[in-house]
Amino acid sequence: MTSKKIDLALELFRTYKTGFIKKKKTEIVEERSKPGDPTLISDVLEDLVTHRQWESGLAEGNLFVQWENIVGGDVATHTTPISIYDGTLLIQCSSTAWATQLQAVQDQLLATITSSAPGALVESLRFTGPAAPSWKKGIRTIRGARGPRDTYG
Repeated sequence: MTSKKIDLALELFRTYKTGFIKKKKTEIVEERSKPGDPTLISDVLEDLVTHRQWESGLAEGNLFVQWENIVGGDVATHTTPISIYDGTLLIQCSSTAWATQLQAVQDQLLATITSSAPGALVESLRFTGPAAPSWKKGIRTIRGARGPRDTYG
């Protein structure tokens, strides 16, 4: 089974050049009355987002881009949104103290995020501290070993 790659720009050009969209191989639907009329690019993009059902993905992307405007400068300097999975926004904090403080005001922060980024499917927040350093150095490491404490024995 081979997968067919679709050039999105070429497909969009063909759609608005002819005024028709192929739904499946057998069904053709007319999109507008006159195929030669000029169309605003905003209408083209809006139709594309609607037909591809990209509304929530764009809203989530705007949440990541506009993070500083949504949560404020002070919080944004100490936090970074990582991912949204199953309605849970994972936020990495610069320290465990910031993670603990934001956990205390989680309800207000969630209300701010949902009101500022409509369409983003955020139902809960999860805070993590900074990533711990890795002690695995060099080519000789043992799986399941206790780490650097093994050398003091």
